Amino acid sequence: MASGPLSTRVAGLCTELAPRLSPRARAEVDGVRQRIGQPLRVAIAGRLKAGKSTLVNALIGRRVAPTEVGECTRLVTQFRYGTSDRVDVVKRDGSRTSLPLDESGMIPQRLSVPREQIAYIDVTLTSDRLENLTVVDTPGMSSVNTSISDEARKFLFDAPIADDIDPDSQSALSGAEAIIYVFTQSVREDDLAALQAFRTMSSKLSSNPINSLGLFNKIDKLAPTPAGDPWPVAEPLSRNQSQVMRRVVSDVVPVVGLLAETTEAGRLTAGDCEALRKLAELPAEERAILLAAASLFATRECPVPPEQRERLLRLLDLYGINFAIAHLVANPQMATGELVRMLFAASGFPRLRTTLDQAFQLRTDAIKAGWGLTRLEAVASASEHPAEREMLRDAIERVIQDPEYHRLRLIEVAAQVTTGAVELPADMEAEVARLALTSDPQRVLGMPHQPPEALIRAALEANNRWRAFAVGGASPAQARVAHVVARGFHLVAQRLRNPRPAH
Repeated sequence: MASGPLSTRVAGLCTELAPRLSPRARAEVDGVRQRIGQPLRVAIAGRLKAGKSTLVNALIGRRVAPTEVGECTRLVTQFRYGTSDRVDVVKRDGSRTSLPLDESGMIPQRLSVPREQIAYIDVTLTSDRLENLTVVDTPGMSSVNTSISDEARKFLFDAPIADDIDPDSQSALSGAEAIIYVFTQSVREDDLAALQAFRTMSSKLSSNPINSLGLFNKIDKLAPTPAGDPWPVAEPLSRNQSQVMRRVVSDVVPVVGLLAETTEAGRLTAGDCEALRKLAELPAEERAILLAAASLFATRECPVPPEQRERLLRLLDLYGINFAIAHLVANPQMATGELVRMLFAASGFPRLRTTLDQAFQLRTDAIKAGWGLTRLEAVASASEHPAEREMLRDAIERVIQDPEYHRLRLIEVAAQVTTGAVELPADMEAEVARLALTSDPQRVLGMPHQPPEALIRAALEANNRWRAFAVGGASPAQARVAHVVARGFHLVAQRLRNPRPAH
């Protein structure tokens, strides 16, 4: 992954400092430099049977993660890009046992290593989806405090690592930079508590809603009937859940995870589509009876064999089957590729992809730079040498003073505001979030399709408004936020006046 200017500067700082540090600090700083160059690491968290592994498969574009409860689903599993497909069972002592994928291309259910000896599973795949993203599938949580949660904590959030563990394992264990929390139906108090636990355990910049996303899965279950449309219910309910979770996630996206997995992983074959066409050709009354319930669909007499219908249920469930047949009835000549595209759109996954790009990938540079600076500060704090501590902190301060690095401060104050640590009126809170989450002046200012002159005036007005707020009645905490936000708007105006030449 090509690094952005912020993370490149931090990586350069690590290269500059490392030769002047003690051996222990040098090793840690070298680790920070290596980590910054890696893809963004996103952890998938949630309760048992929320559909996390199904989502992982959709994100990867291959059905590799087991979705049935078993040995593998009780372990932390990392999916990253590699030049070959490989499964490594990483033991607690750092050693590895390599296994092939099973005959269906999935992680084998039997790992040939005693459960208590396993730290995590490391899966490398040739999927191009993983070139810019490392996905970490965490075990389902039945409560906030379970042994499964402990395993996730050890893997994701900077738990102590044995001195003799290999460098690859140290890198894998160093923490998640963003979180997707998967839930079903409507969020409960213990869901919020679980997500809060993940946030509390994570590193500084990932411990806030800015880098957390809620995924409202299995929304097809909201449909009034198997043939009904769940989206009129799912959309407003998702907005409601977004408000409930606004202190812990940046957005809530509704999806039908099974449809996403089936379409993104290319599981729907020409034979499956032909079976759907045969079902679409049945008389309307017969179709209505067949599609009234999954048990009827699987067992009632019809031209499509029961084993094929059971496969369709596994791939699409009753909602997806109803959706596909309805479109084939309306357009019997629909090509297989077009049907798959329509099912993909019906899954809600395109919106999730867009939201991921906006919420995480576009901020990867700042996230990684902030994570790197946080780790360097931790190295400085742990150093036993006063001169080394001073050298590290001076270097960090030089970086922070660079105008480009003001985005890190914006993310930090946005985290304070969105978590409620610093209270602001709702309109001001939204303005802070927009300023931190995007570099597009039109989106920051809420002024689409406006010329630069109008945007400059609006940015300067916002700068003056926040400066006035800072000195005119704001609390000390609010004033600190306001000064950072005011400078952010000043820099927006400055960039508009002096745009960088296109490369």
